[in-house]
Amino acid sequence: MSPLEPFGARLRRVMDERGPLCVGIDPHASLLSEWGLNDDVAGLERFSRTVVAAVADRVAVMKPQSAFFERFGSRGVAVLERVVQEAREAGTLVVMDAKRGDIGSTMAGYAEAFLSKDAPLFSDALTVSPYLGYGSLSPAVALARESGAGLFVLALTSNPEGAEVQHAVRGDGRTVGATMLAHLAAENSGEEPLGSFGAVVGATVGDLSSYDLDINGPLLAPGVGAQGATAADLPSVFGAAVRNVVPNVSRGVLRHGPDAGALRAAAERFAGEIRDAVAGG
Repeated sequence: MSPLEPFGARLRRVMDERGPLCVGIDPHASLLSEWGLNDDVAGLERFSRTVVAAVADRVAVMKPQSAFFERFGSRGVAVLERVVQEAREAGTLVVMDAKRGDIGSTMAGYAEAFLSKDAPLFSDALTVSPYLGYGSLSPAVALARESGAGLFVLALTSNPEGAEVQHAVRGDGRTVGATMLAHLAAENSGEEPLGSFGAVVGATVGDLSSYDLDINGPLLAPGVGAQGATAADLPSVFGAAVRNVVPNVSRGVLRHGPDAGALRAAAERFAGEIRDAVAGG
């Protein structure tokens, strides 16, 4: 099967058409309960496919959190396969939030599971962890290039524990997080209109003025909505790179279910606020 157009080019186009909003699909037990669903495979499927049906035809990106499907075993993964297929058929790009990271043949196996065009879980992009060394991601980088997919590399996450690794200073005086951004800038060098290798940078991480976020690639930004960041915060947090930011909203949209109209209205409200903030940034 021939490769897709590079992920960065597809992402730029759909962001320009629909706005840059990413809606997370996080079917954890508390949300299932809020929807009046049982914490079982049937509840998982009802929740996830309702979200896809409601918003996949109008947002740029959807981001299923693999863990919440994997916890139900093979039947949960089967639901995830259907969710990915239905979301992509509706024209949204799917970023699989699996945060895989390993070495050698094991990393290659993870890459094949999510980035091989013939895989049941093939996604437009995959979140990955580089903390066995950026070079450990080489199998995923190579397969992403081959298939037209992308990666989002954990760089500056907003969880408090992340700072002890990501803000650590290397012997060359550069932080580990800055080193990851530099690797991604190199991967994306010369790519137009946007590279396919992005970074995960939390919208609530704090002052980013000392970091060069101009990696010629997308910046997946969790934290908008329930975690405290707002659309209006994005220009001040991301500066000149704000046009390449893909803000993720999960609970801020999902809590409006199970009513499909309410889910759509919430997604459209966030999309409009984000579009306006980015345009004015």
